[in-house]
Amino acid sequence: MGYPSLAACVADLERTKQLVRIDAEIDPHLEMAAIHRRVYLAKGPALLFTRPRNTAFPMVSNLFGTLERSQFLFRDTLETVRKLVELKIDPAHFARKPFRYWNVPWAALKMLPRKVWNAPLIAHETTVNQLPKLKCWPADGGSFVTLPLVYTEDPRQPGWKKSNLGMYRVQLDGNDYVAEQQVGLHYQIHRGIGVHHSAAIANGQPLPVNIHIGGPPALMLSAVMPLPEGLSELTFAGALGGRRVRLVKGPNGIPMLGDADFCISGLVDPSKTLPEGPFGDHLGYYAKVHPFPYLQVQKVYHRPGAIWPFTVVGRPPQEDTSFGELIHEITGPVIPSVLPGVKAVHAVDASGVHPLLLAIGSERYVPYASERKPQELLTVANAILGQGQLSLAKYLLIIAQEDDRDLDIHDISRFFQHLLRRVDWRRDLHFQTCTTIDTLDYSGTGFNEGSKLVIAAAGKPRRELATTLPSNIHLADGFHTPRFCLPGIVAIQSPCYAAEGHAAVERFTKHLPSDAIAGVPLILLVDNSEFCAQHLNNWIWAVFTRSNPATDIDGIGASTVNKHWGCTGSLIIDARIKPHHAPPLEDDPAINKRVDELAAPGRPLHGMY
Repeated sequence: MGYPSLAACVADLERTKQLVRIDAEIDPHLEMAAIHRRVYLAKGPALLFTRPRNTAFPMVSNLFGTLERSQFLFRDTLETVRKLVELKIDPAHFARKPFRYWNVPWAALKMLPRKVWNAPLIAHETTVNQLPKLKCWPADGGSFVTLPLVYTEDPRQPGWKKSNLGMYRVQLDGNDYVAEQQVGLHYQIHRGIGVHHSAAIANGQPLPVNIHIGGPPALMLSAVMPLPEGLSELTFAGALGGRRVRLVKGPNGIPMLGDADFCISGLVDPSKTLPEGPFGDHLGYYAKVHPFPYLQVQKVYHRPGAIWPFTVVGRPPQEDTSFGELIHEITGPVIPSVLPGVKAVHAVDASGVHPLLLAIGSERYVPYASERKPQELLTVANAILGQGQLSLAKYLLIIAQEDDRDLDIHDISRFFQHLLRRVDWRRDLHFQTCTTIDTLDYSGTGFNEGSKLVIAAAGKPRRELATTLPSNIHLADGFHTPRFCLPGIVAIQSPCYAAEGHAAVERFTKHLPSDAIAGVPLILLVDNSEFCAQHLNNWIWAVFTRSNPATDIDGIGASTVNKHWGCTGSLIIDARIKPHHAPPLEDDPAINKRVDELAAPGRPLHGMY
């Protein structure tokens, strides 16, 4: 019934031939991450590195590398968790089908954590310097923990019931950190640990923090689950893991996860920060250096036979894509009960999750109207943007279920074409300016600052979408190589932003009459139109990570009426790279050569990808 430890999980994956041992010495400095990325893209096995350089602890990655393997890890409990979700949506299900839910009370009992006096975690002590030092991208500011389980409690209401277990990246060395004594903590805006940090500031006291690495895989998934504030991830981990989470008291006064493989325990002075980063992040760019809290280390523990798990993030898709798919499988049915009027939501992984959110909602207002238009959809959109991590969405595109009841929210191509056939750019653009965006998104006007755009479309189709441009079209000087990404969406190679900035967009729009490209409602001004047209994921990534709606959207025939901006012709998104953007991630050629050598015939990685 679930795994009692990470070692048990690794042994099970190896037994079922879903994990491969790599016994050659591999350097956690860049080499390991480069290998991981190739194996992940090949949908390969989990990887156990038995001889990492400069550390005594084996390292494992790609545990969640495919949705099928992720489901396998929780095969004993996933169906029970789904039943718990069903009862959350409608408790009356239990009375109607008691035999279906016969085992749910037993699962509920396992949701209660258990305090213990002793645990495997505290068997041994070590130091920060002895831990594996994983560096994934050449310009990373140091070594990082990429699957940390960061535990905090609310200083105003101590105890596990108001605790938070989150996956916030941890920098082990580099920058101005005092070696062995300080490690960096980075958490994005709107995270549970931030509430505890604020309470510590208000109380004028340090915040105890325990950073765990490893343990049963249920802990890792629970740490990234979008649970409501005030609901402990420990309860979900108990249900998903099929056993109660064991808690043992830490040196800083708050519990540690007794079955974790490692724990770095200490205190955060909530009034102090140090530079953290850069770090190659899940948007496909380097998160820049910013001041963030840091942990003053008190103790470092590890269990016997400890294994260090890690993942590698970068431009999607990466291993965290499987996390997202599994989370959607578990939580998707709950969304309509939490947000009335919402039928489905899809955080688009190819965009880096937060930059682009697709939604299907109800449009039941004024059912007797001769022509449907977005009304209830706008209410629904506001509800979505007020919900937890969904509030970080930068672009929210929402359509009416009543217009196509068979539309699959995950069919991105069909979704865009459905919306673009119906959208009225004069009416259906709804901006939020001077607001918060994702900490890792550098397309805005400042750190955590930018804008949002809701595009809501409903009703009968207004246009057919073109797949070719008119033969007599003439683009402004410097704009060339138009390429269709989808019907109705064309990417046009544009002068680099450094040449003339936004003035180039103005010149482009003034050059074309409002009806010049009637079947192309969306024009993308990009640095490389061939790249954008190669694959759906390419243009989604480039456009939605490199644009800030309030500053980078323009249109042909644009005007403002009653403070509402719109346009009569094509909408234009300026998705060129700007000087304030973060640099994109690129591999180290020397490391790639080394990994190529390891994959040659007779070498340890041969045939693995």
